[in-house]
Amino acid sequence: MMSPLGDSPGVEDSHAQDPHAHDRAIMVTRHLEARGISDAHVLAAMAQVPREAFVSQPLSEFAYEDSALPIAAGQTISQPFIVARMIELAEIRPGDTVLEVGAGSGYAAAVMSRIASSVYAVERHEELADLAREREARLGYDNVEIICGDGTKGWPQQAPFDAIIVSAGGPKVPDALKRQLAIGGRLVIPVGRDLYQTLVRVRRTGQDTFEQEDHGGVTFVPLIGEEGWEAPRQAKTETQIDSETSGFANGLLTPAPQARGPRADLSHLIAGAAEPFGDLTELTALAERFADRRVVLLGEATHGTAEFYDARARITEMLVAKHGFTIVAVEADWPDAAVYDAFVRGRPRPEVPASAFTRFPDWMWRNGQVNAFLQRLKAINESVADPDRRAGFYGLDVYSLATSIGVVLNYLDNVDPQTARIARERYGCLAPFRSDPARYGRMALSQGYALCERPVTQALVDLLRKRLGYLARDGSAFFNAEQNARIVVAAEQYYRIMYYGAAQSWNLRDQHMFDTLERLLKHRGPDAKAVVWAHNSHIGDAVFTEMGQVRGELNIGQLTRARFGEDCALIGFGTDRGTVAAASNWDEPMEIKRVRPARNDSYEGRSRDAGIEAFFLETGGGQKDSIREALAEPMLERAIGVIYRPETELLSHYFQAELSKQFDAWIWFTETQAVDARPQAHPHGPDETFPFGL
Repeated sequence: MMSPLGDSPGVEDSHAQDPHAHDRAIMVTRHLEARGISDAHVLAAMAQVPREAFVSQPLSEFAYEDSALPIAAGQTISQPFIVARMIELAEIRPGDTVLEVGAGSGYAAAVMSRIASSVYAVERHEELADLAREREARLGYDNVEIICGDGTKGWPQQAPFDAIIVSAGGPKVPDALKRQLAIGGRLVIPVGRDLYQTLVRVRRTGQDTFEQEDHGGVTFVPLIGEEGWEAPRQAKTETQIDSETSGFANGLLTPAPQARGPRADLSHLIAGAAEPFGDLTELTALAERFADRRVVLLGEATHGTAEFYDARARITEMLVAKHGFTIVAVEADWPDAAVYDAFVRGRPRPEVPASAFTRFPDWMWRNGQVNAFLQRLKAINESVADPDRRAGFYGLDVYSLATSIGVVLNYLDNVDPQTARIARERYGCLAPFRSDPARYGRMALSQGYALCERPVTQALVDLLRKRLGYLARDGSAFFNAEQNARIVVAAEQYYRIMYYGAAQSWNLRDQHMFDTLERLLKHRGPDAKAVVWAHNSHIGDAVFTEMGQVRGELNIGQLTRARFGEDCALIGFGTDRGTVAAASNWDEPMEIKRVRPARNDSYEGRSRDAGIEAFFLETGGGQKDSIREALAEPMLERAIGVIYRPETELLSHYFQAELSKQFDAWIWFTETQAVDARPQAHPHGPDETFPFGL
């Protein structure tokens, strides 16, 4: 398989020298070109300048997300798209002399310096000006000059300028800047006397004549100075920015309902449409309206909240006991889930490691809530006379490389020793990496080819060629072996492409989960029906989220809806505050962390302000147009995975979504508690997927 970067010479060397080169390429393709940036000079410059060098080290992992990020002095570095958009509107060309007002981190000046002959930048904060100068010098960008001063006055000594970009929002276009434009020069500035501004381009057409064009709504930090705002506003902390804006400062504005009216309006609509419940028995009765669907997908807003597990368990028990659902498919590894499956269906324990679910994050499936559910599911199954009609517990995920290889080889040893010997040879190329499969990805990336792709694929082909003979011996055992062989193929691809960016590995993983779900439905027969448990970010239709619209990610909810249409239901969960079981970093011990109250401008904030402790809200066809339309407006939504970083919550755990299109229903608990799990002192195993283990 060709690498996503193609097979052109020098790709491997460039990655070794610059590990973020591919991240920038993805940023240019997905966040810029895909959204209409077409200026070749701008795209080339954005692909060259290392944005991670212009933010603090803890935020470097977010450098190539299309988000504004906080910098010193309470300011922000603009999102990549808005930087590219403003430079494109300024029509900067080689040979130009450019002025930037509001240098900030120095990133935009650096990008412009890769196009223009000379870039002059004025920054009001001395701290920022000093840091920006140091960065430009360190990167060798010697055609950038930065001073500390009042940017609204421009830089008369270096005028005239072919282009001027103002990276802050002013009440008007400063006359001084207009006078410093060359004839034919372009000035791009956000203008507005409110929290939001209009992006304006002014073109000087003569000595005293100018043309002005409007280019859409934006939100920027205020332009302070003689021809800007009269007095400095208090520097905003992240929390202050959170409470005032529906997007990020220094970025394109995505209007949310609260921007156009009292923020209580949506909460009032939610309160009117919500169906309160006092306990899980009442919730189960409310969710039963979806029991006629073939696939019911149940989400969670965190991976470590007891109420989410308990609610999903009770709904699932109802679907199994009363409506004939035979598949419980979860965001977990197949071989580990097979141990639980054997328990709930009274089958022999499979040959897997001594304890299931010991890989990080073990608390997801080794907790009191899951144990109680398995006990109840086992009791339900024991009342079913036909073993083939008992509900099974299955893992959909892709991470179990080493264990899956072992399962395949054990199966072949029993049914076909000659093929087992061949399979051992084929899997042999992965043997050095079975304890650390991520190391295989690093090796494949550095060597520039997929060392193990052909042999592991051939092992699966060998297995499938002998399908009929194996099925005649034991159909269930063969299905398990086949699924594990498919996991090995998918895992080889996953760990190989995870270094090319989050979207590719995310998409491979969710496609694998959906394919596994389809195979399960086929395996369990034409009347089979499935419940799926996974994070909201997997369950909610990605088409109607920032994941799909900006990052190019798909998910199992989107694929299931496309395949089954109205014969599936996507149900999301939310909470405002409480505690959660999570880690601070990859492969670190579980902690019980306190969840910050939700942002006011998020769906969680609106749900909290509805004033109902717990409710079920059908967001689809059963609701009035007013609530459906209101919940279709883009708004922030919170996602907490196995990693929770409350100190950077805005950047690391919120994304834009359209709730009524993303889900068919929304289950709400105002306050929640962590799952009942014991911290593991020394977690082990490969990292979870990005972002943040969802």
